[in-house]
Amino acid sequence: MNQKSNNQEKFLRFRKEFPEFTYSGFEYRISSNGLHVKYSFDLSGKYFFHPTLTIPYKQGIPFREIPVKNLENLLFQIGMIELVSYWKVACPPCVKIAGYHLDKPCADWWKKLYFNGLGEFFYLNSIQASPENFMDLCFNGIESPEPFRITPGEGGLIPVGGGKDSAVTLELLHGEPGNIPVILNPRGASLDTLRVRGIGENDFIGIQRTIDPELIRLNGEGFLNGHTPFSALLAFITSLAAVLSGKKYIILSNESSANEPTVLEKEINHQYSKTYKFEKDFRDYFREYVTPDIEYFSFLRPVNELQIAHIFSGFPQYFPVFKSCNVGSKTDTWCGHCAKCLFTWIILSPFVSREKLITIFGRDLFSDLTLIPLLEGLTGSSETKPFDCIGTVNEVNTALKVTLRQYGDADLPGLLRFYRSSSAFTASGEEMEKQLIHHYNPEHFVPDHFLKILKGYIHD
Repeated sequence: MNQKSNNQEKFLRFRKEFPEFTYSGFEYRISSNGLHVKYSFDLSGKYFFHPTLTIPYKQGIPFREIPVKNLENLLFQIGMIELVSYWKVACPPCVKIAGYHLDKPCADWWKKLYFNGLGEFFYLNSIQASPENFMDLCFNGIESPEPFRITPGEGGLIPVGGGKDSAVTLELLHGEPGNIPVILNPRGASLDTLRVRGIGENDFIGIQRTIDPELIRLNGEGFLNGHTPFSALLAFITSLAAVLSGKKYIILSNESSANEPTVLEKEINHQYSKTYKFEKDFRDYFREYVTPDIEYFSFLRPVNELQIAHIFSGFPQYFPVFKSCNVGSKTDTWCGHCAKCLFTWIILSPFVSREKLITIFGRDLFSDLTLIPLLEGLTGSSETKPFDCIGTVNEVNTALKVTLRQYGDADLPGLLRFYRSSSAFTASGEEMEKQLIHHYNPEHFVPDHFLKILKGYIHD
């Protein structure tokens, strides 16, 4: 039996063996150190999961007291998105939600998020699932989450992940009153980004989220595993932080490039929860079921990866510290062998010299011919793009063509030489180059004040 049919068989077997997944609720306490939350999930009474969330208090960031009912609404929402990471180990057909009752539009919203956010998981595991049959949501509560009103202060939260995009947002919005960085599970690159920007230890919100070790153990034993919509989790967690800190805005750094599907014909997108569609859905949902007084938007949505790379190249102080490689995230390094490393190298190559790129990555990616399969995926020569947070096929090809013009034949590195002879390369690319450099995506929710700042950096 091949791996594809084996995964489908495993999916069907697990659904029979584990017919129910229960979101039992959460416990929380508020101490002098911060807010501490523990969630409870169980898989048919056989396996139990207790992930945690901690938002510590900082001296420079006063937190507001909010009514218990409002706080519990926010905590419940986080559990609804957290549960999908544990549900996926066996994909039970029935998910029981304790404590609350969700009306049909609310339940349908969650099922849409789960299904689309798990699109990569279903695809790579060759699981035959549909929006109608993959899950039923059942409730035993009476109350529904009710929206509440707050009076936010000025400014917003800027999630910082340690990559080039959030560094660009930090720089462009530096000096705007009231903005506070927020980091989920702080690591070297994200902390160094703040250090370079001159942001001190008490001037950002650092949130700790833990994964239950039981999940890791089950993955090791052969239960189902794969990608989940992490950015949706980040959306709900930062919303809690925004309410606690009294901020009006949640300022993301997702660009228009995230809208392109990874598998075009199936509309499967590794970055689903970074797309404009999700952003719109989240804003509508949050206004209806949580609060209309927090505004969630992506500051970089009007621009693309090529434009962001151009802006980022003007801030060389971040070159030694920024990191976007998932493989090297635990060691705060660039692995140099993954799609994200190669994409980042390529998208910066029109604006940053090869010598500086070698210093950033610790090796010359343009000379590494083992990266040819990844290059073919990035340039559209393969059936699918790599499953990673990368730009569009057109952006990659344009960046490579611009870079090619900077080299002579004698010093053309191996990867560029291969690209020039590939089917992805065409001589006529100037029109696409102009379109991307002058790109402006009108589908966004950026408030006028922020949009004016961004437009000042768009290439004219």
